[in-house]
Amino acid sequence: MNSTRRIADPARFIRDNTRLQPVSHTPEVSLWLADEVTPIWRLTEEELGEMGLPPPFWAFAWAGGQALARWLLDHPQAVEGRRVLDLATGSGLVGIAAMKAGAASALAADIDPFCAAAVAANAEANGVEIAFTADNLLEAPPQAFDLICAGDVFYEGPMAAAMLAWLKQARAAGSSVLVGDPGRTYFPKEGLSLLAEYRVPTTRELEDQEVKRTRVWSLDA
Repeated sequence: MNSTRRIADPARFIRDNTRLQPVSHTPEVSLWLADEVTPIWRLTEEELGEMGLPPPFWAFAWAGGQALARWLLDHPQAVEGRRVLDLATGSGLVGIAAMKAGAASALAADIDPFCAAAVAANAEANGVEIAFTADNLLEAPPQAFDLICAGDVFYEGPMAAAMLAWLKQARAAGSSVLVGDPGRTYFPKEGLSLLAEYRVPTTRELEDQEVKRTRVWSLDA
């Protein structure tokens, strides 16, 4: 997306249109989040000069990411000292949780032009350091990470297929892969092992229920 060049000051936009607040399912983490979907969605389109954009994923704590973050915080032994990739990061929630749980490093990746500023603001608010890349990592072979986390990535058909193929490549190359998903339409039917299930508070503006049954899975070798 070329819209990045048209953002005057994404950090200020985030400060002006969100507020710092604890995440419902992981109150150990606070994020700059929007209270309502429609107003910030419209403002994002105006700021970028582009209509018909997807929702500003970075402005909300989605169910799959919340479940992954909860699992990492509750299982620090799975992340301690490891190099972590938070794929399709949005707000940076999962990467922040990984660092709080003792990860050696975390790279947050997202192609949304606002995410760099959102991740930086949220990492600072939580006292952790996270690297960020706007590169589409799916366009190249997976880099070497100890742990790759992907939340809420199976909501659209072609993207879900590309994501799963890439994650399988990473798993075959030796990375552990965790997925957080609340039953998205294109979630794969096989090849994953269930680690945990949570009831994650959300909003009907984002989801079809106010509480989503959300699961954390590991991708099988």
